[in-house]
Parts: sequence; structure tokens; C-alpha cells
Amino acid sequence: MQTLPLRRASTFSKSFLQTIAMKVVPVPVREDNYAYLLIDEESQTAAAVDPFDVAKVASAAETHNVKIVAGITTHHHFDHSGGNEAFAAKYPGAPIYGGSDKIPALTTLVKDKDEFTLGNINIKCLATPCHTQDSICYHVTDAIQKQHPGGVFTGDTLFIGGCGRFFEGTADEMHAALSYLATLPSGTVVHVGHEYTAGNVAFAKSVEPENPAIARLGDLVKQEKITSGLTTIGEEKEWNVFMRLGNAAVRNATGETSESAVMAKLREMKNNFRG
Repeated sequence: MQTLPLRRASTFSKSFLQTIAMKVVPVPVREDNYAYLLIDEESQTAAAVDPFDVAKVASAAETHNVKIVAGITTHHHFDHSGGNEAFAAKYPGAPIYGGSDKIPALTTLVKDKDEFTLGNINIKCLATPCHTQDSICYHVTDAIQKQHPGGVFTGDTLFIGGCGRFFEGTADEMHAALSYLATLPSGTVVHVGHEYTAGNVAFAKSVEPENPAIARLGDLVKQEKITSGLTTIGEEKEWNVFMRLGNAAVRNATGETSESAVMAKLREMKNNFRG
């Protein structure tokens, strides 16, 4: 299981910043989902993000010698919230945060710009409705190393090189959601809900074939089985076509000009892509 200290680094630079009090451990579950442990190293406590497989998450906590004290849910879909009842049973008294009462075992309803803490970690809620109307992304920052941009758990809103389907929203809403995430510091590390990077690279190359950043992301996919936690918001702006709606090549590929129409067409193209 891979442990990734939050960092500010280029995709291929393996140099890490000074070790900080915040650490993120990805826990692969199901076929391609990610759960996570968000760890405050000083207190040796952790929050479990989308803990679908509670046994796997508990095992990761034991491996890293931390106590799970909270659950965080990005949205109500079963592959993200389906472990909540078992989590609540195993960790009675641990709060479970989420964006609507559709989330099983919810104890603490959060909305846009709400904040809470885990030890020295500040957690800010960013409402990003579209994939579901209760989608919340969580921006985490280290209160000790204030200069570090931290990370963001994006659920099924933002993927590395892609975005979620518009199950409960519109193209305008997804554009607003990704634009919101784009306001985070460029070095913010991205922790996604699924390992979809290889497919997203293939689609991005079909849209923007001359973009060297997409080629770099393709190299990362060849090198790393787990890509979550290895890229940043700044890099997403370089290679994620869903965040590049004003780019000439992206507009030419869609045949559209307005940002809303480009986003809608990109999603349609991705849904039908078989490359």
C-alpha cells in the first residue's frame, strides 16, 4: 500500500518537501475506487475518506499505527458511501461528514466553506454539485506548515485528466465546480475517487494530441499503478481538457465555442469514447 506525504512537486520529481504533520494514504477498494486515510502524524489520528471497505481501511490504520476518529464522505453514491454503516458500527462515536442526508450514517451535514479540524489539519468543504448534488470536495491544509498548499479529495468531481459524469447536474455546474477547484493553490495535491487516469489520457490525446503535458501524464500512467496523489491542481490545468474549455484545440475538437457547449460536448464525446 502506497503512502504519499502531501507535497509540492512536478509529476516526475521524486524530491519531497520537508516531512510535515499531514499524510495521505490511498487505500484501493473495489475495482478502481480509492478510500483514503488522512493522517495527523502528531496526534496519530486519522479520518477515513469514502471508507467503502472498512476492513481494508482498518488494516491500513493498523499498519500506520493510527486511530481512526472520523469519516468523510464525498457524495452519496454507493461505491463511496456504501461502507458508512459498517464504519459507524466499528467506530461508534466517530463523526461522519457529508453533504446531504442521502449519505448513510451521516452525523454532520456540511455545506460550502464549512471547516473542521483533525489535529493540526484544517479541512475546508467545497461544494461542487453536478456529478451528484451533494458532492463535496475537501481541501486539507497543515496548520503547522502554513506555506504548504495541501491537498484536495475530489471524489467523482475531478479525476486526474478528467471529470465525473453529470448524473445530477449540468455542463454549467461541472464547469463551475472545476473552476472552483482551479482557484486552489497550484501545488495542491489531487486525491481522486477512481483510478481512471489511463482512459482519461487516451481521451485527452484524441482531443488535444499536440499537448506535451498530456504526453507527460501518459508517461506517469506507464510508471505508476496508483496515480492518485502524484499530481497537482496546477498540472490539471495543463492536461485536463475539461479544465481547458477556452483552448483553441479543445474548441476545435468539439466544434463549439461557448464554455457551456464545449463542456457538454466533451462529456458526450468522453461517454462515447472507445479508444
